[in-house]
Order: sequence, then structure tokens, then C-alpha cells
Amino acid sequence: MPTAMSTDSSKSHSDSLLVIIDMQQDFVTGSLGSKEAQLVVDRIAAKIQSHQGPLAYTLDTHQSDYLATNEGRHLPVEHCIKGEEGHHLVPALKPLLEHARCFEKPTFGSVELAGWIASQSNLDRVELAGVCTDICVVSNALLIKAFQPELTVLVDGACCAGTSIQAHKAALETMRSCQIEVF
Repeated sequence: MPTAMSTDSSKSHSDSLLVIIDMQQDFVTGSLGSKEAQLVVDRIAAKIQSHQGPLAYTLDTHQSDYLATNEGRHLPVEHCIKGEEGHHLVPALKPLLEHARCFEKPTFGSVELAGWIASQSNLDRVELAGVCTDICVVSNALLIKAFQPELTVLVDGACCAGTSIQAHKAALETMRSCQIEVF
């Protein structure tokens, strides 16, 4: 099962974790969806299918009072409301991630995910893919790097989509500047 990561330090092998960021219906075809996000779905599905190590994913998770939150005041578009269709993974990825570890997060980055990764003794690298490059992907990549500065953190730029093409490219450059390997 791909989600079972051992914390037994006596093992001699190491794992490569693949984390899929916020590939939810609202970010792909819903209220904040884009053509670019739709284009990465098949690439991400292929990446998941060829990945040999453990898998995890995040879900941007808001409540019905989203518009009253700080984020909602700055981005007044309801999205990823828990219990609504837009909160769910896109249908193409749902069966591929059914055994992966899920991290619901109320904001851009998941401290829980970064802490969990830091607790995994056999992890030698973490690769991220998903949306939005310039908000949630960059936030999670930087959190993981902050929690584990010696861990190799990679981002597959071809399997990410930003809020715009320019914002996507800028986020990739920001991550490169912070010693995250972007390819």
C-alpha cells in the first residue's frame, strides 16, 4: 500500500514521497478553475501511476463562513467548501489517490504535512505537483524545506498550474531561489 511509510530507522532503503497539491474540482473546472489546471490533470495522473514510493495529497478545505475569513476577504470567491462537490479531488485522480495520505488544510500551506514529512526517517526526497503554483504549491514547498532543510524537495513545473502563466513562472523562480529543485 503506497501510504505506509515506515518510521523504523533500521531499514536501509529510503523513500521518495510524491505530494499532489489541491487537485480539487474547484481549482480545475470549478469557481477558480483554468485551462492550465485542466491540462495538468493527465500529466499528474501519469506521474502518480509511475511513482514507486508513498503518496500524499492536500485538500484546500474551507467552511461555509469562508467569505468572512481573512483569505475570503482577499479572495472573495467561495471555493473548496467542505461537503460541496468543488472540495473533492478531480475524478481522474480520485481512484489513483484512494490509498494515499490526505492532509486537509485551511490555508495555503499545511504545517501538518510538513511536520509529518519531518517525522519520516526513511524519506530522502519529496516531489510536489498540483495547483496553484504561486499560492499552495510554493507555500507547501517552502514549509517542507523549512522543516527539513537537508531534504531534497522537488517541484515538477510541467505538472503544476498557477493563477496565471506569469505567476506560475515567478513561483518556480522563487522556489529555485530557495534551493527547491524545479524541473
